[in-house]
This record gives sequence, C-alpha cells and structure tokens, in this order.
Amino acid sequence: MEKYGQYRDKGSGIAPFFPISPQAVHPLLLPWHLFVFSIRIPFLLFACFVWFAFVQFLTPGTLLRKANLWCIIGIPGIWWIDLQVDGVRRGSLGKAPASSIPSAGSVIAASYTSPIDIIYLATILDPIFTQSYPDTKLVRSLSFTGALLACFTVHTSAPKASDADLVPLSTLTARNPSRIICVFPEGTPSNGRSILHPTPSLLSASPKTKIYPVSLRYTPADIVTPIPSTISGLNFLWVLLSSHTHVIRTRIGAPVRNTATAESTTSAPSKLERRNSYQSNYFDTLKENSDAEAESQARNQKGEDGLTGPERSMLDVVADALARLGRVKRVSLGVKEKGRFVEAWGRGKGSSRKSRS
Repeated sequence: MEKYGQYRDKGSGIAPFFPISPQAVHPLLLPWHLFVFSIRIPFLLFACFVWFAFVQFLTPGTLLRKANLWCIIGIPGIWWIDLQVDGVRRGSLGKAPASSIPSAGSVIAASYTSPIDIIYLATILDPIFTQSYPDTKLVRSLSFTGALLACFTVHTSAPKASDADLVPLSTLTARNPSRIICVFPEGTPSNGRSILHPTPSLLSASPKTKIYPVSLRYTPADIVTPIPSTISGLNFLWVLLSSHTHVIRTRIGAPVRNTATAESTTSAPSKLERRNSYQSNYFDTLKENSDAEAESQARNQKGEDGLTGPERSMLDVVADALARLGRVKRVSLGVKEKGRFVEAWGRGKGSSRKSRS
C-alpha cells in the first residue's frame, strides 16, 4: 500500500479511499453464510422489483413507499438503528422540539459512505437527492435510482450546462417547498474513517434555509463502497446479505444557516459605531473607515479555491459538525484526489493480474 501513500492525509495519516476488508469468516461457517445469502437474495430482488415496477411512481411520503423501503432495509438484516439528535437526551426523542428534526423546506448535509445511506434516508425522510461537484456551487437533482448509481461513480468535475440541469440549492428548495433536499457535501463515498474536504454546493442554499448535518455510520463498517467498480458492488451485496446483521448509527446535528452570503454583502463601514466630535475628528473617522474597508476586502477576497473567508468558514462549520457527530477526523483529500486514486488503484490491480499470469 506504500505506492498509494500520497492518498493518505498528511496530518492524520488516514486513508479515506481504501476499501475495508470484511470480517474474516471461519471455513466451517462458510456454508451457513452461503445459506443466509441464498435465502435473502430472492426476497431482496422481489422487493426491488416491486419498487422499480410500481411503488417508485407513487406520491412521495406515502405509506406504501415507506413500507417497501423498510422491507429493502430489513431483508439484509439491518434491524437496529441507533438514532440520536443533538440537544435531546437518549430515550427522549419523542419529546424533541420540531425544530431539531429536518422538515419540509430544509436541507440535510449527510455523510457519504454506502448505498445504504440512500435507502435509509429515503425511508425516513424521502428527500430529493442531489449530486455535488468540486468546481461549482450548483447541484444536480437525482432520482432514487440515480442516487444509488452515483455511489459507484466519481464526478471530479461538473457536466456542461447543456448536459445536466444544474441549479442552486435555493432554487431547488423554492421549487419543492414540501420536500427535504439531501446534499452529500463530500461529493463521493469514502470508507467512513474520515470526512472528506467538502464541495461548495451548500453555499448555494438560501440564508433562510436550515441545514441539518446528518452522520450515518455502520457496525460492522464493511458495507462501505469507496471504490466504484462492479467488483465493489458485488462484494457489497455479498457482505450485506451474508452477514447476520448491521447496525446504523444515525446522529442529527443542530441546524446551521448559510450566513456566508449575508456576511460577504454586508458593508463593514456601516457597522461602525458613530461617535461625536468630542471623541474623534474627521481624520480619525477617515482612518477607521479605510481600515474597515481594507478588512472587509481581505475577508471577502477569494483564495485559490475560489471561495471567500466567510464561505470557507461556513463549509468548515458543517464539516466539523459531521466529524464530531461521526467521531472521526477531517482530511484535506476530496473528490479530485479520489478520482486520481481510483485511476491508480485500477492500474495497480491490472498490473498485478498481468504479473500473476
């Protein structure tokens, strides 16, 4: 793995793109796992067929949609879901204020590790899924199927405007006031051991929209899909359907708002406290105004990533919340680094096969 050392975070040494090996299976227990897999796969295929043939066309939020999705989650053995909300004591979720739970018109910023993220969020919230890109604040709306397929692809850049309907989150929220919008700020799945460098998609949200950080973690953590490939998808199905059970640990953070736009448009000199002539003269006021203008320009000056200071701070707040809720660290690697890693990983696997042959 030393040849992939450049894809480790320099500060923590975490490798967020490496696949996680499944738990070792004793040879004597292999027939049992094969039996469990063979029992579950027909029921899962039937539940998926019902969804794609009929249920997906029903109105969002209907009972039949939720029942079908709960079947898709329950058949693989995901029986236990540990749900907690910031500021609400364990066991008192029913007494939680309505403002602490995502509702219609809000945005959830979820961690991104597995296709189970899509199925679970669709089951409990039935949101509109989106695809984020590292080089634009705009997002692309995805269907349930499109969101599942996006788990096995890497979008290192946004498509052309003529090829996709890219819109800001504020427009998408205004068009769907009765729905929740789901954003994956990382832009691509990781192995769950860290939070990737966020994409700027959340900056297109309206300052009035509540953004809820949502962390999803799995135990065991072997159903993540950091490598987009057919083999990765087949391995995901085998581990999911042959294991006894998996637990989802869900944490919902306190809502935040996109204050970057408001801060960048606020005039710094207007915030100065007006003083009378006994406290200052004209030249003092002129100097303070010029200093305030210089400070405002420095704060709103765009860096190499094309973001201003307030914009980076806003993304840091969400990323820090996801890291805290998931009890992991942040890394400086993002979507573009993963794209290069996947290419290197594919070349490495190809060369190893040739050397064996």
